[in-house]
Amino acid sequence: MKRMFATCCIVVGLLCAGNIASAQIILPPGFNPRLDPLPPAPPPSPKLSVPQVPQMGVLPQPNYVTAPQPSFSDRVTACLSEGAAAGFGPGKLSAFSGSCANQ
Repeated sequence: MKRMFATCCIVVGLLCAGNIASAQIILPPGFNPRLDPLPPAPPPSPKLSVPQVPQMGVLPQPNYVTAPQPSFSDRVTACLSEGAAAGFGPGKLSAFSGSCANQ
């Protein structure tokens, strides 16, 4: 008898609590959660790369890069400066700068 009374009290309590909880969920008119569009997909995550860490005891491999060659205009200017410093006159200076720049 005590068990049946306790069970009935629990059932009545759950029913009352269920009514209170269901009364708190009031949807506004025209709102239907099944018809709402899905949120957009999240953007892709950025790609991360791990930098290479130098290892102890391993010599770094040298990266030999040749120096860029000066342009023809730069070579002519340098040859004219050298010829003028050497004291060549106008005729010899033009011949010297022409042969010097073509080397």
